[in-house]
Amino acid sequence: MLDDPSRAIPAVVVTLPAALVNLFPGSVRRVEVSAYTVRDALEALDLRWPGMRDRVCDSRPAIRRHINVFVEGERASLDTRLSPGAEVVVMTAISGG
Repeated sequence: MLDDPSRAIPAVVVTLPAALVNLFPGSVRRVEVSAYTVRDALEALDLRWPGMRDRVCDSRPAIRRHINVFVEGERASLDTRLSPGAEVVVMTAISGG
């Protein structure tokens, strides 16, 4: 979808958890990417830091159970649409008992 010439690709800001950033040398906690959907944003991250998408998504593909993605504070899926300037936050799930 990133190659749709009829529309400008919105720039969004992705915030990554420290645990993920620590696995990819040179990666940063906050990064701007161009993406129509959460899936596109993860593809853009994977282009910069190969393997990052696989840490967030499983083989279905879907967001892994222990990862949460939020767009503008709302839980998101891979198909969630992004508007220009959207804040995308990737978080590791916290569990306990």
